[in-house]
Amino acid sequence: MARKNQKAPWEEEEEIIWVSKTEMKNDMEDLQKLGEELVTLRPAALEKFPLTDDLREAIADAQRFKNEAKRRQLQYIGKLMRNIDPEPIQAALDKFRNKHSQATAELHKLEQLRDKLVEEGDSVINEILETYPSADRQRLRQLYLQANREKKANKPPKAYREIFQMLKELSDEES
Repeated sequence: MARKNQKAPWEEEEEIIWVSKTEMKNDMEDLQKLGEELVTLRPAALEKFPLTDDLREAIADAQRFKNEAKRRQLQYIGKLMRNIDPEPIQAALDKFRNKHSQATAELHKLEQLRDKLVEEGDSVINEILETYPSADRQRLRQLYLQANREKKANKPPKAYREIFQMLKELSDEES
């Protein structure tokens, strides 16, 4: 007679993975934080995320709510996220953040180029023309001279801002 507790030698034992209550709570809090980040995004940005219809609707509701209702809605979003794979959403959020930081870095480069133009003048205009062949040399020179006059007279930096806008437009054309 065979024992009841003994398994046949050809049957594999399943490995049981024990997860502590604290670890489960931490995972749920992480999902809720991910949901909070999604709530802060604009609806146009959310369209690019792989969200279920229920989750998308819950996020839209959370964006409308205030105070206690918003807190409860964020908990609900965390609950909804337990039933889906958060990896694609996290990857999309990381990609979104990276685009944002790349755009910020590009704007900082343009600001530095503008500052260099106002400080050094004609030599930098030649650099700009090499980088952006469609740039208007005469307009750049006018803005450079006007920005220096404004700086010396302590006037508002209108030409300084115009230089930046011109460089930004040139950069957008190149992209």
